[in-house]
Amino acid sequence: MEPMRYENAPPMVIAGLAGDFTAARRSEIPALWMRFAPHIGKVKGEVGKAAYGVVTDMMSGKDAMHYLSGVEVKAAKDLPPDFESISLPAQRYAVFGHAGHVSRISETVGAIGRDWLPKSGLKHAEKPDLIERYGEEFNPETGMGGMEVWIPIKT
Repeated sequence: MEPMRYENAPPMVIAGLAGDFTAARRSEIPALWMRFAPHIGKVKGEVGKAAYGVVTDMMSGKDAMHYLSGVEVKAAKDLPPDFESISLPAQRYAVFGHAGHVSRISETVGAIGRDWLPKSGLKHAEKPDLIERYGEEFNPETGMGGMEVWIPIKT
């Protein structure tokens, strides 16, 4: 497994709905997306047409992670009260495609962490743990197309 490309991304603010999930509760993430989906394209200050799953606290050694389903916004202001935002620094990412069904994206993430990252000679950056990017080609009805996993790397 090799990255499709490397990206030097500018700072971004991602805003949406979030929750904490243990390994046993990760199957509840699609329900979070179902709650967030009606907001896509309607968030004040929304940038672009992609949606993002931002994972933090996964590398903490605990059996839990924080997951934010959201969109990029110009600033984290005037958001609905149940929204959360995260500011991501400018950084370099290794970008991997995911060609299967969205329900199997954790297999791609696992292969990256288990196989690619240890063999790459690169170091994982601290924030975020990873980003799932769902481009315009992603079809939420079929769960297919336009998915990428972005891994922040230290330069």
